[in-house]
Parts: sequence; structure tokens; C-alpha cells
Amino acid sequence: MRVLVTGAQGFIGKNLVVRLGEMPGHEVLAFTRADAPDALAAQVARADAIVHLAGENRPPDVADYARVNAGLTQTLCEQVRASGRQIPLILASSTQAALDNPYGLSKRQAERAVEQLAADTGNPAIIYRLPGVFGKWCRPNYNSVVATFCHNIANDLPIQINDPDAVVRLVYVDDVVGAFIAQLGAAGNGVQRGDVQPVHAISLGDLAARIEAFRTCRTALTIEPVGTGLVRALYSTYVSYLPTSRFVYDVPQHTDSRGVFVEMLKTRDSGQFSYFTSKPGVTRGAHYHHSKTEKFLVIRGTARFGFRHIVTGETYQVVTSGETPRIVETVPGWTHDITNVGDDEMLVMLWANEIFDRDNPDTIPCKV
Repeated sequence: MRVLVTGAQGFIGKNLVVRLGEMPGHEVLAFTRADAPDALAAQVARADAIVHLAGENRPPDVADYARVNAGLTQTLCEQVRASGRQIPLILASSTQAALDNPYGLSKRQAERAVEQLAADTGNPAIIYRLPGVFGKWCRPNYNSVVATFCHNIANDLPIQINDPDAVVRLVYVDDVVGAFIAQLGAAGNGVQRGDVQPVHAISLGDLAARIEAFRTCRTALTIEPVGTGLVRALYSTYVSYLPTSRFVYDVPQHTDSRGVFVEMLKTRDSGQFSYFTSKPGVTRGAHYHHSKTEKFLVIRGTARFGFRHIVTGETYQVVTSGETPRIVETVPGWTHDITNVGDDEMLVMLWANEIFDRDNPDTIPCKV
């Protein structure tokens, strides 16, 4: 399938072109600002489907709204009509098409051109009225508050919020691209209205606080819940604005005669990750927990784990090494230790189900 993407060098366009390039059997035909208007007809003649993203949203001349948003769309529709073929057409419009400002009026005119094409010819068409779209490669300090906040906070620049209670509605670029791709070749005759889900609503104050928390997680080592939903998408967007000098950051290292201990990452609801080393013959631990649990993975060296039930006195030992990945889990009510029984320094990864709290450590010294 040859997919013509207008505005291929724009924010959504870049993301769509990359995704299409990952799909076997798909060829991208790109139309950008740098292309002469005459080039569009040749691309339409080759296209099996069209995703029309090209547009103006902050031009130096207000007349460019109508010239590009309405005029280019009208030209595109005329070229589809002239081809004599049915070419599925996806139009990226805006929720501002419901407003009577110059931008909204131009987007509404673009929609009407697509609707007229579909009504006259039965050409498949899907119109998406998108709210604010955010994600990687969006231009900051232009027309996206998410891009501006992420870029500025990632680069220690100030942000400005006039009304922290103002709510913005957002969709993530990956969801937009996914919706477009799902419709390629699937549209029926005539015009349809597309919908991108999920739509996220958040106040500007909460948005800024979320992104600020991403910055501070490097010093506090406590990550936000970035695995799902809006926070996942925001975090992915935030890190995409980090300068290369900030791709790497240091974490504290605690050293004593036994070896080193390093906390890597803490989570708000899923514990923390650390690692430690031990010199040959060194024993660590010798304590028990009432509720805390831990998982140990020996990465390098050989370890002997000792266990003793603090009430019954039952004992247990297990030896593991970096040669065979095995998880050893500590159990509440069993005191435990770990001894380097090899000839070289031992390296062990550790996960605990809760962040260490010095005021309530749930770690009671007790020899095995």
C-alpha cells in the first residue's frame, strides 16, 4: 500500500511516517512544505490511501489559514476526484473547527471540501477532530503546552501558567497514529467521523506538577507511576526533550568494608531496586522482617543464603551463582543472610516490595 502523507515533516507526520516504515508492504509518499504544489498531483496519482496532515496553525499572515488549511485541502480533493479512483482519505482536523476564529473556520472549510468529495463520488473519507496532540518531536514554545512544559522543565527553563485551574483535553500521538493506521484500507464509502481514544483531561497546574515530578525523580530516586495511561505518555514525552548531556545521571553509592550498596530506583507502589557487592567471605543481612519481602538475583559470583524461622528454629540454606539465574526470595518471620562463598567479588541485584523507611524499617537484626 502506498500511503501519501501530507505534512510529513510535521509533528504527527514524523511519527506516522516512522510507524508506516516499520510495516511490511507499506510505502510512504511524502508531501512537505518544501515540495512544489505541482508535486502533489503526481503523488495523488500513485497513492492507495492519503493521510492529510498539512496545515497552518500559527502563520505570520492570518490569510494563510484559509490558503493552506482550506485551499490545500480543496486542491487535494480535486486531484482525488480527477484521478477517477477511490482513494481512502483521512483528514486531521481540529476541535477548534467548532469555533468561529480564523483557524477554526479554515479547518471547517477543509472538512466541507472532504465531505463534498465523499458526497459526490462516494470516496471513502474519515475526518478526525483532534484535541491537543502531544508526544515526541512536537515543537515546544509554539502551540503545544505539553511540549513547552516538557522542554522547558527538562532544560531547567521557566514555565508560565496564567490559570492553573484551566483544563486541557489531550490525545497522545501514538494513539493518533494507531487510529489512523487502523483505518487505512478499512474505510467504507462516503464520509465518517473518526475518534481517537483515550482523551485525557488535566488542569494546567496538575500538568506542570506531573512534569516537575519527573525532573525531581532523579534526585529523590522515586519514579512516578509511569506504566499506564496519561502519566506513561507524559513521561515518555518528557524524556524525549532531555538534552543528550542528561541521558545519564549519577546515583549515590554507599561504600564500607563489605563492598558497595547502590539504590537505583524507587516506586510509589511497587517497592525499590538496588544492587550491592560483597567481598569473598563477607556476610550481609542477618535480620528478619515482619511484612517486607525481597527478591535477590546473583549477577556475578557465588552466594550462600541462610534462613532460620525465628519461632520454630527451622533452618534452610541455598547456594546460587551468576552462572544460573535464580531468584531467592526472603520470607517474613525468617531471619536471613547472604554470604559470598566464592573467590571473587559478588554482585547481587535486590528488589524490595517497599521503599526503605528509616523511621519504620521493618528490619530487625537477628543472626541466622
